[in-house]
Amino acid sequence: MCAQVVLAEDDAKQAELVRRYLEREHHQVVVVGDGRAALEQVRRLQPDLLVLDVMLPGVDGLDVCRILRRESDLPVLMLTARTEEDDMLLGLDLGADDYMTKPFSPRELAARVRTLLRRGRQAPSSAEPDQMLRVGGLTVDLDRHELYADGTKVACTPGEFRLIATMAAKPHRVFTRAQLLEQLHGIDQYITTRTIDTHVLNLRKKIEPEPRRPVRLLTVYGVGYKLTDA
Repeated sequence: MCAQVVLAEDDAKQAELVRRYLEREHHQVVVVGDGRAALEQVRRLQPDLLVLDVMLPGVDGLDVCRILRRESDLPVLMLTARTEEDDMLLGLDLGADDYMTKPFSPRELAARVRTLLRRGRQAPSSAEPDQMLRVGGLTVDLDRHELYADGTKVACTPGEFRLIATMAAKPHRVFTRAQLLEQLHGIDQYITTRTIDTHVLNLRKKIEPEPRRPVRLLTVYGVGYKLTDA
């Protein structure tokens, strides 16, 4: 799988190491050292993936992610030296699809990149790729990778789309956090089930008439979540 990747990393040694590993995977890698340049290159090149360090000079990685999510559903893998789980989940809350904490194995990063690229190019396995899923006022167009709520197109990240598409394929079924996590990330010791909670909170803001009183994407206490046709 050959893809174009923008790598935003201001540590020259770290950037060179990551670039070499990604190029061994036959990806084309464009390296930038600050957030403003990352925005410029993403807008110019329309790459397949952005690998984004949080601590960038000028415009930091969190702001880059926030800005891009208003413009694109480009998959974003965030790199962070912050070890607090709440700090790492902030990146997901802003629309990142995955994160890795430093120091990390470049081989594992390359594997994460493969997973994100494969996920971005494939429809969820729980539904036919040519199927239009409708659950109440929600429509999930798997061919076009688009979500509509009451006829209005909803911007969502690849991770959010995969989660809602998985649940829309089996409405009213209760999914555990672990089951949903496997759909998003597979079996991965570095990702926690709180990732699912973050995606659910973000989706509720986008598809619920009153996000604090959800009627579509419901919590089943002690179990997980389900999507209804309300």
